[in-house]
Amino acid sequence: MSRYDYDLFTIGAGSGGVRGSRLAAISGARVGVAEEHRPGGTCVIRGCVPKKFMVYASGFAKQFQLAGEYGWSVGEPSFDWPKFRDTMNDEVDRLSGIYAKNLANAGAELIEDRAVLEDAHTIRLVNAGRTVTAKNILIAVGGWPWKPDTIEGAEFACTSNELFHLKTLPKHMVIAGGGYIAVEFAQVFAGLGVEVCLVYRGETVLRGFDEDVRVAVHEGLKRSGVRVITHCNLAKIDKPGGDGFTTVHLENGETIDQVDQVCLATGRAPNTAGLGLDAAGVKTDERGAIIVDEYSKTTADNIYAVGDVTDRVNLTPVAIREAMCVVQTLYGDGPAAYDHTDIASAVFSQPPAGTVGLTEGEARRKYGQIDVYKSTFRPMKGMLGENPDRMLVKLVVKADDGRVVGVHLVGDDAPEIIQAIAIAVKAGLTKAQFDATCAVHPTVAEEIVTMREKWTPPK
Repeated sequence: MSRYDYDLFTIGAGSGGVRGSRLAAISGARVGVAEEHRPGGTCVIRGCVPKKFMVYASGFAKQFQLAGEYGWSVGEPSFDWPKFRDTMNDEVDRLSGIYAKNLANAGAELIEDRAVLEDAHTIRLVNAGRTVTAKNILIAVGGWPWKPDTIEGAEFACTSNELFHLKTLPKHMVIAGGGYIAVEFAQVFAGLGVEVCLVYRGETVLRGFDEDVRVAVHEGLKRSGVRVITHCNLAKIDKPGGDGFTTVHLENGETIDQVDQVCLATGRAPNTAGLGLDAAGVKTDERGAIIVDEYSKTTADNIYAVGDVTDRVNLTPVAIREAMCVVQTLYGDGPAAYDHTDIASAVFSQPPAGTVGLTEGEARRKYGQIDVYKSTFRPMKGMLGENPDRMLVKLVVKADDGRVVGVHLVGDDAPEIIQAIAIAVKAGLTKAQFDATCAVHPTVAEEIVTMREKWTPPK
């Protein structure tokens, strides 16, 4: 009989933790899972899933307008925030329940408690006031929004976590940040009729993305009616008055008045505070991210970590794949490491962006000589309207062998298209093979296989 209570104990029941725990339990391991909130993690509870519902909801405003150009009489549309919010959160509750049910069906034990490490094999369940032991431990606690301590009155602002539960729809919202969370929510609330101001310290949103994608999304924000203030940070948020409104002070001396909701979307940090990592011999970097090797093993031989808590590629499907590799390493046919190259991702801006592989800048630095194929055009769907969005299609090609090393899209259906294109990029296909593929007409995606002229930067 084992001297441990569990073969594997997982801290965190998000997508990565649940997938790893289920697979381990199915393989015959005795598995325990501790979750201090609700099963589902960031993606299901306070991230991808409810965010995508909000994107859908806000997109109807543009569709109602376009419908008139197509001959439809839709009347004067109105939006009921409480109805939508409650329906959305009911679906989140349902999905969370499925996560819990899937764990139970696999034979894993779900423990609703906060877990803290006491040593490399001992976990303290805080609320229950007891300890359990495990041969191996998987840490999958994800990340958490943080508020900069440089902003006076930051306590009067919310983070993205709370946006899904607002009692009323704001009239005037200020969002601080320029990453995908800030961008997505700025356009969501603008689409729902809120006056939105986005304040960003940089020049162009979406730092780290391809420059053409950044510019296209930035311009899309302004077309959506979002006021964008760049090269600036928030300095102070006044305490809201009796009418619920506040004044936001910027570092450049300007103020934004009559604001009834401030959201700090200034980044997320690994959720490692108070987890007892030192006691277990698990080291972190300067941001608090758990240091792991290629097999997701920490500096403690029996402890692994996956997902956003490791701050590698912070995407839900990546956490799932990392967890699957951990289970294969521990209970499968040998060590398995997940390949983090050429991972597709999407930004659900409006229009959305999809990207896979290297940016143009990254490719130039890595390979020197590259070819770029780029096209911008107005998609057919919007041509009957007054202000059609523009579509960006960009291929980054390694010059010496013609391999497509990056694809970047901005426009309707970009996230759906990039999922399929990622297969080609991951497989190392060449521009010639793209060109040999017959187009589907009329589609926006046909541009991917019909571009023939190389783009040359202006002199």
